[in-house]
Amino acid sequence: MSVTDPSSQGLRAWLLTDTPTSRRHAKLAAIYQAWLSFKGNHMAMFGLGILLFLVVIAAFAPILAPQDPFIQDLGERLLPPGSEGYILGSDSLGRDILSRLLYGSRITLYIVTLVAIIAPLAGLFVGTVAGYVGGWADVVLMRITDIFLAFPRLVLALAFVAALGAGIENAVLAISLTAWPPYARIARAETLTIRGSDYIHAIRLQGAGPMRIITKHIWPLCISSLVVRVTLDMAGIILAAAGLGFLGLGAQPPSPEWGAMISEGRKFILDHWWVATMPGLAIFTVSLAFNLLGDGLRDVLDPKEGKS
Repeated sequence: MSVTDPSSQGLRAWLLTDTPTSRRHAKLAAIYQAWLSFKGNHMAMFGLGILLFLVVIAAFAPILAPQDPFIQDLGERLLPPGSEGYILGSDSLGRDILSRLLYGSRITLYIVTLVAIIAPLAGLFVGTVAGYVGGWADVVLMRITDIFLAFPRLVLALAFVAALGAGIENAVLAISLTAWPPYARIARAETLTIRGSDYIHAIRLQGAGPMRIITKHIWPLCISSLVVRVTLDMAGIILAAAGLGFLGLGAQPPSPEWGAMISEGRKFILDHWWVATMPGLAIFTVSLAFNLLGDGLRDVLDPKEGKS
């Protein structure tokens, strides 16, 4: 019987074997070994746990929320944490802060997910095309990238939102337009390293066109670097979204967006600290979780950089 037979040695031994029997087996073994390495990083696992908890409370917000986050009760305004029916207190309109935080997690995940899809894909396309084609295309695309990098992200996002109009969708678009340049730089650097390899020359001799080479053979090799960068950038994206909400340019009232909740609570920060502090702690916790997760993924996907 084969040594790598999962029925005789168990699934774990099959995944940890040094002699994979197929390409699929090799991929599964690499993924499992990467998971074991990641699992050994307790801080990264802690960050992953926080983010999974965030997903759960966002999915079950209607069930978990003790009250309707939009109902106002001026008779119950600015109640401190621990008050009957208000675990984290109430805001200036008598709305339950805990319920608004739970529903606000949906907005945060919505923004993070869309930006994490739009910005890396745009940067990946620009960077790989610039790196593979070279010449004038590289010069033009990289100078455009430099122009975007010359402006602070939040300032540039403010300019785009001012032009597009306030709203959560426009905020997502504005943040995405300011977030793609670093991914383009990473993708270009990876492409410049890959394009002169024998592997790419062999594919080109087989008749593959530039777009097929870029999408089928260069993109997969750039993914790991981009995944690490995306995870580490999530904290900045959350802060940018909260900043736009704080200035009234993101999600519009009465949406329970965390940045907008801080903006409302700043007027009561001395006497009623919990109104601004609770959403601030939520932003801090989620940002920290993404940073911890990103550090763990960097150690797994890019061990040299993770140890530097």
